[in-house]
Amino acid sequence: MSDVLQLLNRIARETSVSTVWELAVGYFASHGFSRANYGLTRFRVAGSIGDPDDAIYLTSFPAGYSNFYFRGGFYARTALYRWAVDNEGHCTWRWVEEKLLRDELTPTEVSAVRQNSQWGLRAGLTFSFHDATTRAKGALGLAADPGIDHDGVDAILARVGDGIEAVAQMLHLRICHLPHAARRRTLSARQREALEWVAEGKTTQDIAMLMGISNAMVEKHLRLARAALNVETTAQAVAKGTLLHQIFLPDVAQR
Repeated sequence: MSDVLQLLNRIARETSVSTVWELAVGYFASHGFSRANYGLTRFRVAGSIGDPDDAIYLTSFPAGYSNFYFRGGFYARTALYRWAVDNEGHCTWRWVEEKLLRDELTPTEVSAVRQNSQWGLRAGLTFSFHDATTRAKGALGLAADPGIDHDGVDAILARVGDGIEAVAQMLHLRICHLPHAARRRTLSARQREALEWVAEGKTTQDIAMLMGISNAMVEKHLRLARAALNVETTAQAVAKGTLLHQIFLPDVAQR
């Protein structure tokens, strides 16, 4: 247990999403789950995760499967996606097989089970996290290594389940508080500064004076910030930049 506590402390102190992910994946792999998928959206709407480009996707799967799973939208066709949307906690993949045997899956979900089987994916574990807002949702899928079946997953959980869940929860909580750049492009330092002054209630003229630039240049920075965040108004840019932790960053996060 002391090893888990040390790992949790390391994850809690990390300032990059990639390092947090590497630490967690290393722990999962040491217990039979070397392939992991993580997804987080802060812009969920009814029946959708929102714009996929605003979501965080992390994976230790081979590129072929991860591209198919995330970019191809396969995740949304699986029974475990439905479970994750409607539930919190963890669920072993035995649940899917039992649903399949009772003919309780939709045709799309049945097809997804067959496609996953072709990739050698049968046993595993999925976490659906509790999130602070109704528009946020995070989930983690851990695929059991080859040779580990449902009973094997149950045995692993009986032995180290608390540690796996603790690392999964810390992974999610830390990522939720780290900056995330949209896939289109990141905000420049000047775009970020302009948005921060808008958030403070400053006018264009105020911002121009504070930044030592012209009103027109302020408008340009704000226009480019709106484009980078894919929003229509500056108010939306402030809100989205805040949710993505792209403004009001500590110095360490801007390096």
